[in-house]
Amino acid sequence: MRRAAAVVAAALGVACHGSLSEAQRFDAAQAMSWVRFQVAAGPRVPGMPGHRLVAEWLERELKARADSVELQRFAHVTAAGDTLALVNVIARFRPADPNRILYVTHWDTRPVAERDPDSSKRNQPIPGANDGASGTALLLGVADALKKTPPAVGVDLLFVDGEDYGSFETDSLKDVLIGARYFAQHLPAGYRPLFAVLWDMIAGRDQVIYEEGISMERAPEVVERVWSTAESLHLGAMFRPVDGGQIIDDHVPLLQAGIRAIDVIGYENYKQWHHTLEDTPDKLSESVLGDVGRLALALLH
Repeated sequence: MRRAAAVVAAALGVACHGSLSEAQRFDAAQAMSWVRFQVAAGPRVPGMPGHRLVAEWLERELKARADSVELQRFAHVTAAGDTLALVNVIARFRPADPNRILYVTHWDTRPVAERDPDSSKRNQPIPGANDGASGTALLLGVADALKKTPPAVGVDLLFVDGEDYGSFETDSLKDVLIGARYFAQHLPAGYRPLFAVLWDMIAGRDQVIYEEGISMERAPEVVERVWSTAESLHLGAMFRPVDGGQIIDDHVPLLQAGIRAIDVIGYENYKQWHHTLEDTPDKLSESVLGDVGRLALALLH
């Protein structure tokens, strides 16, 4: 496993600078406080007050940490004919470095809790503690660490909007993965990161993360790199080298655009709260968020 990881690192051309101890400096307590802040702000559904508040907060916090911040503002017309005002936020470190690594998460929340056991609550927006806030807090924590210990390569942190607005059950997927599709359709000329990782639902208590099927088919060397690094950090109990099946997520538009992207998603142990009103901070673990944060940083050093 470790030998394969070394081969992958060489193939990707990533220089490993800095010690593992440097890579482990992720403030889990701060990250968890950011999860709670996002949930307290209200649903991050396009058009709702919480969406605007968190977008402004995210821009402000990233500008205090990253070398540059770009906002991709765009409109999306839904299948029902509604127009959504959306914004992707991109924070860059070492923006002039041609060797880049891309991290992705979605910061919006779902407008309906269609899987809630109480049918009378299914038209309410979800709190999105794990499904939205945890990945956002993770990448903000990565930005915080990179401000203190700059990376050896260029790093882009992409916070996409409109991931969870519509239905994943339709063939067109018109109203989901909206921000990721927009980003993939508007890549800078020649933009080809060494690899990309989508972090989704990554702070559930006692979570187990399996290898996602589309990632294994389309970018197996990136899966190997992530899972091998997790093993080196003694996170093998969480990151299991087991086929978890295919999941349609924000990595799919990136793969379609030629980016070697994978999905790291803690879905298996969180099914009972996914897309329900019970997706709240008390279901999350600060230590788990911290462990995933250490992994995310270790991959950059």
